[in-house]
Amino acid sequence: MLVISVDDYGNVRLASRKAGEELDRAGLKPKSRFDALDTMENREDLEMLYEVLESSKDAHGRPAVFTTYALPCNIDFEKMAREGYGRYHHELLPRTFEKLSALDPEAYRGAWNMLQEGISRGLLVPQFHGREHFNVKVFRDLLLQKDEELLSSLKTRSLACLSHKGNPGYTAAFGFRDYGEQAEFESIIEEGLNAFEKVYGYRASNFTPPGGNEHSTVHSYAGNHGIAYVDVPMIKREHQGGERYRTRFYYSGKSGPAGITYLVRNVVFEPTEGDAAAAVNRAFMQIEAAFRWNRPAIISSHRVNFCGQVDPGNRKQGLEALRHLLKRVCQKWPEVEFLSADQLGDLVSKKKYIRT
Repeated sequence: MLVISVDDYGNVRLASRKAGEELDRAGLKPKSRFDALDTMENREDLEMLYEVLESSKDAHGRPAVFTTYALPCNIDFEKMAREGYGRYHHELLPRTFEKLSALDPEAYRGAWNMLQEGISRGLLVPQFHGREHFNVKVFRDLLLQKDEELLSSLKTRSLACLSHKGNPGYTAAFGFRDYGEQAEFESIIEEGLNAFEKVYGYRASNFTPPGGNEHSTVHSYAGNHGIAYVDVPMIKREHQGGERYRTRFYYSGKSGPAGITYLVRNVVFEPTEGDAAAAVNRAFMQIEAAFRWNRPAIISSHRVNFCGQVDPGNRKQGLEALRHLLKRVCQKWPEVEFLSADQLGDLVSKKKYIRT
């Protein structure tokens, strides 16, 4: 069994190449490839991804499938600008695509329909990645401070290239300094899951928190609102508040609070982070190790590997590596089954698996 879990779909990070140039002129430099390349999935990104996913078929003739851990909400940049950036406002994902289609019709016209087509064809299975991909408290604090970096980024319709570090980082939606900050997280999760259902037409069953750094209390909140499966790392240094941390160990099938079951990714595939061939080889060896022990292989990846809005070469590198990896897997294991993460979760919860 092979699952491909890909984070960050539906999230506005860098708006466009032009936005990146404007941020550069404002003195904000990319801190990572996410700041430099991670844009909302456009029509061509999706078309080309679907072609690669359909290029390999499993033992049942099914194409590969991306479980896209996705955000249903983004910043309402226009409303915030009208109000002078005094308060945070968000919007649902279809509205974001509608605005992008007007701003850049060549790239985004039809992209929302293309995303829905991928879902209907079984190539994409969105699951919950939080309401938004940033820490609302940190965001509001920076607004109150009239932080120049944040305001410069927002004026480009982006949330990228910020230098603010510390605990929590601004991309860690459920990170915190003091444990008492957990109080707002349940309402964010509840609202986010309701928004997810409005956007995608079904209730999410899987959840992985954006940016990590969350306490297991967040897993309880998710379980309270219908999440069955939470995606976590095998070894997690869990923040307890202040300077205190606790090391937790997880495996796929471990039971958690509020009736949830944990899933653990055991393969890393980041082909645009460095040498693509090395990324393919590393992922293949990790898949081989999982299969050797009769365990499902759960690949971990990010949307940035398949984005071409800023640099088409980045998308080409990522998709060619994905095609090569899938081809090698199907050649060596023609009996392989492609599953979405929720399908694997259903098997794991019924104990039809060996622990990963």
